[in-house]
Amino acid sequence: MKRIGVLTGGGDCPGLNAVLVGIVRKALSYDWEVLGILKGWKGMLENLTMPLTRDSVSNILPRGGTIIKTSRTNPCKSEEDMNKVISNYKDMGLDALICIGGDDTLGAANKLHQKGLNTIGVPKTIDNDLSGTDRTFGFDTAINIATEAIDRLHTTAESHNRVLVIELMGRHAGWIALYAGMAGGADVILIPEVQLSLDEICNIITQRHKKNRDFSIVAVAEGATLGGEMIATDAPKDEFGHVILGGIGKRVSKEIEKRTGFETRTVVLGYLQRGGTPSAYDRYLGLRFGLKAVELVEEGDFGKMVALRGNDFVSVPLAKAVEKNRVVEPELYELVRVFFG
Repeated sequence: MKRIGVLTGGGDCPGLNAVLVGIVRKALSYDWEVLGILKGWKGMLENLTMPLTRDSVSNILPRGGTIIKTSRTNPCKSEEDMNKVISNYKDMGLDALICIGGDDTLGAANKLHQKGLNTIGVPKTIDNDLSGTDRTFGFDTAINIATEAIDRLHTTAESHNRVLVIELMGRHAGWIALYAGMAGGADVILIPEVQLSLDEICNIITQRHKKNRDFSIVAVAEGATLGGEMIATDAPKDEFGHVILGGIGKRVSKEIEKRTGFETRTVVLGYLQRGGTPSAYDRYLGLRFGLKAVELVEEGDFGKMVALRGNDFVSVPLAKAVEKNRVVEPELYELVRVFFG
């Protein structure tokens, strides 16, 4: 009988519990045991576990978050930490470890695979920015929530003749802002991949007002820049060395009001984008990723990440999956600009 471990690392994401359901149900079909590693990589360092059974994953499909908890713990900060993970892996009696997370979590899984652990990756990020897969679960839920928020902002913006700036998640890739901005009818969309000057932004808004469209919606990804500068909070960097972004919406809002004279307000959607009930598609995608992950364990195809390519669920090397971000192509952004204004 095999025993496989599973952890969820990084930020929570709609559909995580669906992956756990897929893993447990497929593992049980092989008569294997599944051990949940609590609090992500922190659990591998501190030996925090719980058994995952059919009963423990029953009725969790509609739940957001992750029942085995998560953390932003870096297990590869030192050789000592990596050796601790390897030692605990052996003490737990694991034959494989399925790691569900973004580029940081999967980057750690790749390094530990190189140290001899049988790791499998499952791509998780609402930003949809992992290369190697066409789609990540959580993204569909995030853009639906963001689109609904933009829909709601339209009514108050129009009633008060205001410019409303909505700041959305997206550190390196503007997929959420682009998709939700298009679906919600935003008048300007700002993303990290393409620079749009304040003069251009204000000109689009001014031209709208001249045509008696005296309100505007601006969708901006948190990683968008003005003059190449990312706007970060004063919070300390996380364990992987990333600054905590936040504030680009307020900066853009302030400049629009100063340059145009139009009353401007800011809404930061924040954690609402990744909390709550996952969409039907994210549940489906999570379940399929979980099934495929266990199949890779059964095949002994370690050091790989589950990926969606077209309609097929395949495996790609972890090293390939995390080598770069999947970003919005400038050509796509130029195509979308026809909707601005």
